Amino acid sequence: MPPTPYLFFDGRCEEAAEFYKKAIDAEIGLLMRFKDAPDPKPPGDPNKVMHAALRVAGGEIMMSDGYAKGNPEFKGFSLSLTAKDEADATRMFDALAEGGSVTMPLGPTFFSPCFGMLTDRFGVGWMIIVQPAG
Repeated sequence: MPPTPYLFFDGRCEEAAEFYKKAIDAEIGLLMRFKDAPDPKPPGDPNKVMHAALRVAGGEIMMSDGYAKGNPEFKGFSLSLTAKDEADATRMFDALAEGGSVTMPLGPTFFSPCFGMLTDRFGVGWMIIVQPAG
Protein backbone atom coordinates (compact mmCIF):
# COMPACT_ATOMS: atom_id res chain seq x y z
CA MET A 1 0.00 0.00 0.00
CA PRO A 2 1.24 3.52 -0.72
CA PRO A 3 1.79 5.92 2.17
CA THR A 4 -1.16 8.14 3.05
CA PRO A 5 -0.61 11.69 4.28
CA TYR A 6 -2.38 12.52 7.55
CA LEU A 7 -2.84 16.27 8.04
CA PHE A 8 -3.80 17.99 11.28
CA PHE A 9 -5.72 21.20 10.63
CA ASP A 10 -5.82 22.29 14.27
CA GLY A 11 -9.50 23.22 14.29
CA ARG A 12 -10.17 23.89 10.57
CA CYS A 13 -10.52 20.33 9.30
CA GLU A 14 -14.15 20.47 8.20
CA GLU A 15 -13.55 23.78 6.42
CA ALA A 16 -10.52 22.29 4.66
CA ALA A 17 -12.43 19.15 3.61
CA GLU A 18 -15.19 21.25 2.06
CA PHE A 19 -12.62 23.47 0.34
CA TYR A 20 -10.82 20.48 -1.20
CA LYS A 21 -14.15 18.97 -2.23
CA LYS A 22 -14.78 22.04 -4.40
CA ALA A 23 -11.20 22.89 -5.41
CA ILE A 24 -9.90 19.46 -6.46
CA ASP A 25 -13.02 17.28 -6.61
CA ALA A 26 -12.14 15.47 -3.39
CA GLU A 27 -14.75 13.05 -2.07
CA ILE A 28 -15.34 12.97 1.67
CA GLY A 29 -15.43 9.26 2.42
CA LEU A 30 -15.53 9.41 6.19
CA LEU A 31 -15.94 12.16 8.75
CA MET A 32 -16.08 11.31 12.46
CA ARG A 33 -16.41 13.86 15.21
CA PHE A 34 -14.95 13.60 18.71
CA LYS A 35 -18.50 13.18 20.05
CA ASP A 36 -18.78 9.95 17.99
CA ALA A 37 -15.96 8.30 19.96
CA PRO A 38 -16.90 5.73 22.59
CA ASP A 39 -16.76 6.69 26.26
CA PRO A 40 -14.66 8.08 27.75
CA LYS A 41 -14.88 10.91 25.22
CA PRO A 42 -11.65 12.63 24.18
CA PRO A 43 -11.18 16.12 25.64
CA GLY A 44 -12.02 19.20 23.59
CA ASP A 45 -14.85 20.40 21.40
CA PRO A 46 -17.11 17.40 20.71
CA ASN A 47 -18.11 18.81 17.30
CA LYS A 48 -14.58 19.03 15.93
CA VAL A 49 -13.36 16.41 13.46
CA MET A 50 -11.55 13.49 15.06
CA HIS A 51 -10.85 11.77 11.73
CA ALA A 52 -11.75 12.30 8.09
CA ALA A 53 -10.67 10.58 4.89
CA LEU A 54 -10.75 12.22 1.47
CA ARG A 55 -10.39 10.48 -1.87
CA VAL A 56 -8.40 12.66 -4.27
CA ALA A 57 -7.44 11.59 -7.78
CA GLY A 58 -7.38 7.91 -6.82
CA GLY A 59 -5.42 8.51 -3.62
CA GLU A 60 -6.33 9.27 -0.05
CA ILE A 61 -5.63 12.11 2.35
CA MET A 62 -6.51 11.62 6.00
CA MET A 63 -7.15 14.61 8.21
CA SER A 64 -8.16 15.72 11.68
CA ASP A 65 -8.65 18.79 13.84
CA GLY A 66 -6.10 17.33 16.24
CA TYR A 67 -5.95 19.43 19.40
CA ALA A 68 -7.84 22.28 17.66
CA LYS A 69 -5.68 25.07 19.07
CA GLY A 70 -6.11 27.14 15.89
CA ASN A 71 -2.53 27.22 14.64
CA PRO A 72 -1.91 24.53 11.99
CA GLU A 73 1.62 24.21 10.62
CA PHE A 74 2.57 22.31 7.50
CA LYS A 75 6.31 22.46 6.90
CA GLY A 76 8.82 20.42 4.97
CA PHE A 77 6.50 18.80 2.41
CA SER A 78 4.05 19.45 -0.41
CA LEU A 79 1.24 17.36 -1.81
CA SER A 80 1.57 16.76 -5.54
CA LEU A 81 -1.29 16.36 -8.02
CA THR A 82 -0.88 15.19 -11.60
CA ALA A 83 -3.32 16.95 -13.91
CA LYS A 84 -4.76 15.41 -17.08
CA ASP A 85 -3.81 18.43 -19.18
CA GLU A 86 -3.02 22.13 -18.91
CA ALA A 87 -6.69 23.12 -18.54
CA ASP A 88 -7.10 20.67 -15.65
CA ALA A 89 -3.87 21.95 -14.07
CA THR A 90 -5.05 25.54 -14.35
CA ARG A 91 -8.44 24.71 -12.82
CA MET A 92 -6.91 22.94 -9.80
CA PHE A 93 -4.09 25.45 -9.35
CA ASP A 94 -6.39 28.48 -9.42
CA ALA A 95 -8.88 26.86 -7.04
CA LEU A 96 -6.21 25.84 -4.52
CA ALA A 97 -4.49 29.24 -4.74
CA GLU A 98 -7.68 31.11 -3.77
CA GLY A 99 -6.90 32.68 -0.42
CA GLY A 100 -3.39 31.20 -0.46
CA SER A 101 -0.10 32.22 -2.04
CA VAL A 102 1.64 31.21 -5.24
CA THR A 103 5.22 30.00 -4.78
CA MET A 104 5.89 29.30 -8.46
CA PRO A 105 3.36 30.39 -11.09
CA LEU A 106 1.88 27.66 -13.27
CA GLY A 107 3.78 27.41 -16.56
CA PRO A 108 6.11 25.35 -18.73
CA THR A 109 9.39 24.05 -17.29
CA PHE A 110 12.20 21.90 -18.67
CA PHE A 111 10.54 18.82 -17.08
CA SER A 112 6.85 19.54 -17.70
CA PRO A 113 4.63 21.43 -20.13
CA CYS A 114 2.81 22.81 -17.09
CA PHE A 115 3.98 22.94 -13.46
CA GLY A 116 3.36 25.24 -10.50
CA MET A 117 3.63 25.42 -6.72
CA LEU A 118 1.45 27.12 -4.14
CA THR A 119 0.47 27.20 -0.51
CA ASP A 120 -3.27 27.03 0.07
CA ARG A 121 -5.30 29.06 2.59
CA PHE A 122 -4.63 26.43 5.27
CA GLY A 123 -0.87 26.49 4.83
CA VAL A 124 -0.62 23.19 2.90
CA GLY A 125 1.91 23.20 0.07
CA TRP A 126 0.81 21.85 -3.32
CA MET A 127 2.58 21.08 -6.59
CA ILE A 128 0.49 20.69 -9.74
CA ILE A 129 2.10 18.99 -12.74
CA VAL A 130 1.19 17.79 -16.21
CA GLN A 131 3.36 14.84 -17.22
CA PRO A 132 5.30 15.35 -20.45
CA ALA A 133 4.11 13.42 -23.50
CA GLY A 134 6.02 10.30 -24.46
